[in-house]
Amino acid sequence: MTIRSVEAIPLSLPYEMFGPKPLFAGHPRQMEILLIRVETEAGIVGWGEAFGYAIWPATRAALVNLVAPLAVGKDEADIAGLMLSLQRQLHLLGRTGAVTFALSGLDIALWDIAGKTAGQPVSALLGGAKHCDLPAYASLMRYGDTALVAANSAKAAGRGFRAIKLHEVTVQNVAAAREAIGPNVGLMMDVNCPWTVAQALEIATDLRPFDLMWFEEPVWPPEDFAGLAAVRRGAGMPISAGENAMSAMNFEQMFAAGAVDVAQPSVTKIGGISEFMKIVAIAAKHGVPLVPHCPYFGPGLLASVHIVATFVAETMIEYSFADLGASPLGQSIALKDGRIAVPTGPGLGCDPDQAIVAQYRLA
Repeated sequence: MTIRSVEAIPLSLPYEMFGPKPLFAGHPRQMEILLIRVETEAGIVGWGEAFGYAIWPATRAALVNLVAPLAVGKDEADIAGLMLSLQRQLHLLGRTGAVTFALSGLDIALWDIAGKTAGQPVSALLGGAKHCDLPAYASLMRYGDTALVAANSAKAAGRGFRAIKLHEVTVQNVAAAREAIGPNVGLMMDVNCPWTVAQALEIATDLRPFDLMWFEEPVWPPEDFAGLAAVRRGAGMPISAGENAMSAMNFEQMFAAGAVDVAQPSVTKIGGISEFMKIVAIAAKHGVPLVPHCPYFGPGLLASVHIVATFVAETMIEYSFADLGASPLGQSIALKDGRIAVPTGPGLGCDPDQAIVAQYRLA
């Protein structure tokens, strides 16, 4: 069989984040998803997701102009061979960013096709699901307002989340969240790479009383694994990172440096399910647990669930704390008592609702 077509479909979904939407590049933040649709000559359609948000036009351009022409006509069943071939042909254009995001979406769609062809869920192809559902943690937006941080932390706990991640950068906001949720709900802090090692260590001292499950990406630049390791040695709390790593080899370097207690690859950014599973094997060798970066509402979230379902240890799934006005995957990504079900249907287990795709498609 061969790949007949590869298409990128951007969506902008209505959403409520329980606070003012921050500006990015002069525009209020949107909830943008870049779906990847792959169809075979046999008429089987697979769905993937490439990292979207504000970079979706570049990712779509990479998919349409580079990845799709190289993939059409190839054997969709040879996922490993095709992805290696594409990486080798495209590496001169960068090993991360829009090209790798596009490859990620293609890879996820190919695994969806593989599952549909076999009549099995993707988790079965990856070794078999060990869980029927998984705990989700609430990944809050950045509010920059102490009252909103407290209110939304309490709201998330009230909805059944047993762990909450902040995207704040002040000790004051962490203190407000901890006071709002009490001592029995897990709390994490993701600061998105703002500080030097010295600055990160200084603020870590002030964060210790709040019993963080992890302190995420405290060091700039994110590839400074030696610096991150220094923070890990002195912070007095677990350190996590990985959403900005570019490959399985990058994670090998991170682990060899002793940089993290928790690794967080992102399936829509790292190269898809195939590259993620390489990282799973490397992390196991180094004894580093994985908790995926996946604040998505599309096939990227489903792919993350299928992967984590194969882990022996019950592992949390990141879940973006926002209410969608329309969800292309409907109840398949809905939570019950703070948990998300592992899909059991063929492939990823749910195709996007085409009526919602048509309504919210950008181009």
